Amino acid sequence: MCGIAGCYQQRDGLALAEAMSDRIAHRGPDATAVYRFQEDDVLAVLAHRRLSIIDLTSGADQPFSKRGLTLCYNGELYNYKELRSELAKTGVTFRTNSDTEVVLEAWRRWGPDALKRFRGMFAFAMLDEESGSLFLARDPLGIKPLFYLRRQGGVVFASELKALVTVLGPELRTEPGALISSMLYYWLPEQRCAIDGVEKLPAGSWAEFRPDGSSRHDTYWRVTDVATEAAAGPPADLRQVIEESVAAHMVADVPVSTFLSGGLDSSLVTVLAKQMDSSVDSYTITFRSEDQKLEAMPDDAIYARKVAKQFGIDLHEIEIAPDVVDLLPRIVDILDEPIGDPAAINTLLMCDTARDAGVKVLLSGMGADELFGGYRKHLACVMGAQYQSLPGVVRNGLIGPAVRRLPVTVRGRGLRYARWAKRFETFSNLPEEEAFRRSYTMYDGDQLTGLLSPDLEPYVGKLLGEHSDIYNDNSLDDHVNRMCLADSRMFLPGLNLTYTDRASMAASTEVRTPFVDPIVARAAFSIPGSQKIHRRVSKLALKKAAEAWLPKEIIYRPKASFSAPLRAWIRNDLRELVDDTLLRGELVGSGFLQQAAVQRLVDDERAGREDYSKQIWQLLTLETWTRNMRSLGVTITS
Repeated sequence: MCGIAGCYQQRDGLALAEAMSDRIAHRGPDATAVYRFQEDDVLAVLAHRRLSIIDLTSGADQPFSKRGLTLCYNGELYNYKELRSELAKTGVTFRTNSDTEVVLEAWRRWGPDALKRFRGMFAFAMLDEESGSLFLARDPLGIKPLFYLRRQGGVVFASELKALVTVLGPELRTEPGALISSMLYYWLPEQRCAIDGVEKLPAGSWAEFRPDGSSRHDTYWRVTDVATEAAAGPPADLRQVIEESVAAHMVADVPVSTFLSGGLDSSLVTVLAKQMDSSVDSYTITFRSEDQKLEAMPDDAIYARKVAKQFGIDLHEIEIAPDVVDLLPRIVDILDEPIGDPAAINTLLMCDTARDAGVKVLLSGMGADELFGGYRKHLACVMGAQYQSLPGVVRNGLIGPAVRRLPVTVRGRGLRYARWAKRFETFSNLPEEEAFRRSYTMYDGDQLTGLLSPDLEPYVGKLLGEHSDIYNDNSLDDHVNRMCLADSRMFLPGLNLTYTDRASMAASTEVRTPFVDPIVARAAFSIPGSQKIHRRVSKLALKKAAEAWLPKEIIYRPKASFSAPLRAWIRNDLRELVDDTLLRGELVGSGFLQQAAVQRLVDDERAGREDYSKQIWQLLTLETWTRNMRSLGVTITS
């Protein structure tokens, strides 16, 4: 795992590339280099920061040049040994044992068609010195990031947005629609970027930039196509697919550890990894008891300890009790864009601890919920569709008003089911797509509009329309799989993979996700939704597959979220920051946010009438991010 940056057809490219490389040094502390190519009308500079995982020798350092091709690569190719063997049979000779050289030689032989053969996570730049073209490519499901900006007839690119902003800040401006999108979702969909003009190379795609200033883009893999094809075929053997994927993700020349929450997904990955390598250990998180009480959080560590004890796993426990006032600006900087999910803090602290112990690679159970219908929102939407069969007078005249009157805390103790019921009531009467959007976003359209300057109202309708277009862009006839597909296109790459990459790389570690894999994705969509959610059991197909390895106590335990004690932080640790930084901040002062509306959120949260801790945290991150951008010379638009 590494960091890449570069410039193509930029007169100031060397200085820009070196500065961008410095800004993302955390992504690769083991080696760094810059490669400059100038010939005729072509000028390219590629910079690389290396975290050594496969072939630890200096011969595998990058940028990697060989016979007219130069590669700057971030990622891991899990099937590189098989591809190397295939290429060797055609006469290719290798000078390293790295996956990097395999990527380069595969590209030489097959060009962009090589991307369909790769099994891994990657984002890379390939300079073809003969044609003068620069190619950018990204893995099928968007695990690894790649930002780029068209500039002066060429392009500037990097693994992280902060690299581009650091060197080009005064040339840039924020994009209001993206900032509003971050409020709606508490993260940004892949098609949006918080900086105007900067693009994210779409997952499963590649682009070519030519010396004459022209370019072309193509897509080699789409999860929508895969889901459609898989749904028409027979169900896959999940046990075989998952076991094989975990095995593939174990390929490394350094020790491998895992995250272990005690839930199904992380337990499954951990136990399989342990069977394959007896040296595997694990990391988990715990919370302060007072935070757990207010949040009404289950004690996941109990289950993590049970799994560790039963399977002989060395478990490292990390208590989440950070100085969140100091940590807030750090996590905002790490995440690149205004992302308001505190789970990134958990990942960061676990990776910090693992790295201090000498660990570079950790496996995560991320992705299983999206693909197999494991989130509470999936079950809630199925229940909502059933709930609509009740008479309207019962739903709207009796149940709805009673739920809306429920408090979310009593005498300092959180009421978890009251919070769930109030959330359910906001979307249970809505049509399918709208209900799904409302089940996981922060506001409905009117609420979001009410927070914003009246001038920004047109953005809201456009954002809601974008969600509808993506959700309905399929021919699946299965409610559950339509939700899973939408999550695979939006929630997974926009939030979970994003914060996992930034938080883990900030600690100079690599997190691998065996469920986020093209073969696993195809298998997941071969399973009907009725086998994913049955009655009140979510993720049923995966749970049945897991019975081959895990005790039922772990498999069928209640779902818990990988989150943080936000309500305790907002009410206690961050109280002054909410008053001083948010309520008297730049977003309110500029009119982007309406002060009275934000004040109502805060008042309702503090009075225990509503649980708005997530909304307040997101607005704090947005305010902090905006101030960071202004300090770098970025124009703040509204």
